[in-house]
Amino acid sequence: MRDNKCNDTNKLIEVRRSKVHGLGVFANSALPAGADLGVYEGRRYSLKQAMRMAWNPSVTYLFELSDGTYIDGSRGGNGTRHFNHACDPNCEAFEETLPDGSLTIRFRTTTAVAAGEELFLDYQLGVAENADPAQYLCRCGTRACRGTLFAQPA
Repeated sequence: MRDNKCNDTNKLIEVRRSKVHGLGVFANSALPAGADLGVYEGRRYSLKQAMRMAWNPSVTYLFELSDGTYIDGSRGGNGTRHFNHACDPNCEAFEETLPDGSLTIRFRTTTAVAAGEELFLDYQLGVAENADPAQYLCRCGTRACRGTLFAQPA
């Protein structure tokens, strides 16, 4: 299954069914390390607004920015919201300051990627101490798999 609405975002990536989880992001062509994969789009929330929302802990499309705001890819987002997690990822998300001073999230490859290969991020989730690890199991299957979407302990 392909999500055509999500594929309008960018010619480098395609959203389709993933063997890891639900939909995933795939490279349309071979990509070098450092390839720019686009911007994370979605509704913006202040910390106060985000705290009032009821979120589904098992499926989240939230990115927290260093200024305390959030981008919710499930509302007005693009195909980049479908990056799946892997403990040994081939992409990274990074914060960028725009000319108006606001922050955004961009994605780039960290290794060379073959055409058709699924693109992954390490979510490194930061969650409440009382969070149930069973709700955040990793399904990546890599040799480096730590079994959870949680950030590695420091």
